[in-house]
Amino acid sequence: MGLFGDVAVAPVDPILGIERAFQADADPRKINLGVGAYRSEEGKPFVLQVVKEAEQEMLSELGSAINKDSEAIAGDRVASVQSLSGTGSLRVAAEFIKTHMKAEAHEIWISDPTWANHNAIFQKAGLTVKTYPYYAQATRALNFAGMLHALKEQAKPGSVILLHACAHNPTGVDPSEEQWEEIAAVMKERRLIPLIDSAYQGYASGSLERDAYAVRLFVKMGFEFYMCQSFAKNLGLYGERIGMLHVVCNTSNEAAAVLSQLKMVVRPMYSSPPIHGAHLVKKILGNEARFAAWKEELAGMADRILEVRSLLRKGLEEKGTPGTWNHITDQIGMFSFTGLTPAQCERLISEHHIYLTKFGRISLAGLNKSNIKYMVECVDEVVRTLPANTSKL
Repeated sequence: MGLFGDVAVAPVDPILGIERAFQADADPRKINLGVGAYRSEEGKPFVLQVVKEAEQEMLSELGSAINKDSEAIAGDRVASVQSLSGTGSLRVAAEFIKTHMKAEAHEIWISDPTWANHNAIFQKAGLTVKTYPYYAQATRALNFAGMLHALKEQAKPGSVILLHACAHNPTGVDPSEEQWEEIAAVMKERRLIPLIDSAYQGYASGSLERDAYAVRLFVKMGFEFYMCQSFAKNLGLYGERIGMLHVVCNTSNEAAAVLSQLKMVVRPMYSSPPIHGAHLVKKILGNEARFAAWKEELAGMADRILEVRSLLRKGLEEKGTPGTWNHITDQIGMFSFTGLTPAQCERLISEHHIYLTKFGRISLAGLNKSNIKYMVECVDEVVRTLPANTSKL
């Protein structure tokens, strides 16, 4: 037997398994609502014009000095390292917490539900993962009372609380600004440490400023915290793996010490991050005209998703599909937490060639004007064929 003969095959990832099944399906009606990657109205991968322009400029400059402006700004209280997109920044943060923070910080609370990869990331780093209530199935809205109760009565002082900055994945349900303020006040009183996952800034509402409300609130209130940032969604740089981990500290000396230890965490993981995508980000964020163009394109992307939400809700309501459908437009971001049962999801896949997760999360980027009518017809059919109290999109 070879060296790796005893290594078992890992279970198929639920999201990647959907993509594999979709690719193998020959039915022309098929729709892919599993993978959370933005698509154009034609269903094609979308490359932003500002990215095309920045890449062309970057390629013309290759061979010149690299990273000459990449040193951290003296006196900054924020320690930042480039990571392998949002996943990498979360993993680095988890490793740093386990290695350098006190034992009470080794307990992290995540929302129920949350992005499927959060559990694995924190458990692999040796953290204890607990959950706080977030989504209320009955109302298809935020379980705000349940969340606050967990923060006030269950999470121990010094523990870490994972928060989604905007466009909560998978529910699409976000706290209001007033609710964010109450969450922050409770966390301040209880000495809870925020770890903010920001994967959709600008893509949720179309406004970078609006989607950054929670992050800026925690800064304003004097928190020390972690922020994990991804440019995969809002710049369409999925394959470049470009992200950042920011650690907000009290002093510049603390930030310098944190940065030195973050480098030690990164070194045995991936040593040096990709540079191609980093240059693209730098040329977009560092150029006033290009930055403005990016914000305009982001707004267009967000508006298309909002239009899809509106069309889906309107179609179901006009068809008289059993249930209430206002939550489709109440939610925000790329995903909708449908509430469809596993059996209904299975029927959408097997009978109608519409691919989604078994717990009913759909990526709205997979819908467009050419397939929305088919989607409405199929959802209507499965809800009527397999009725259930919780079977509402």
